[in-house]
Amino acid sequence: MSTASPLTAPGVLADRLLSRADLASDALLVLVSAAAVGVLAQVSIPVHPVPITGQTLGVMLVGAFLGARRGAAALALYAALGVAGLPWFAGFGGGPAYVLQPSFGFILGFIPAAWVVGRLSERRWDRRPLASLGAFGLASAIPFLVGVPWMWAVLRFLLGKTLGLMATLEAGVLPFLPGGVVKWLLASAILTGVWRILDARD
Repeated sequence: MSTASPLTAPGVLADRLLSRADLASDALLVLVSAAAVGVLAQVSIPVHPVPITGQTLGVMLVGAFLGARRGAAALALYAALGVAGLPWFAGFGGGPAYVLQPSFGFILGFIPAAWVVGRLSERRWDRRPLASLGAFGLASAIPFLVGVPWMWAVLRFLLGKTLGLMATLEAGVLPFLPGGVVKWLLASAILTGVWRILDARD
């Protein structure tokens, strides 16, 4: 008989699909989920100064699948191991110097974004199409709150390039909006579809 982990989040997919609920299984889930985000990071369109990647889709799926605490832990592990040198940021980037990249603030913003998606999924938002789209849209705004100021500061203080408001939006926000909507729709379809299958089986 397994003992429930303190990270267990009743109602999320991970705990619905897996029979074990202990710290070892949670640690494995966090590690595998971080690696999945690293794989999706390589699906990249090299736009300067911040590339368009599949990371955001990974953040949404990981947060919804694991719940708030484990989802945030997975993205924190992703950021920490990448800075430590594991080359799983976009374009196989990594290492301590990566914190000076204009895009690194978005990676930090993934941590609270995964927590928000996970928390809303614990409240069953990931089971209904409109609610899941709302959850993903809300969470997707969070990386911009961290990433855009980080990008601006790196460009200004390290590269000597000062962007005005419109130029900042054109560099750090507008290119990501169409792909963001596609990712919301895809994540919503995946999650609500899985829940529909599980509910039908029950």
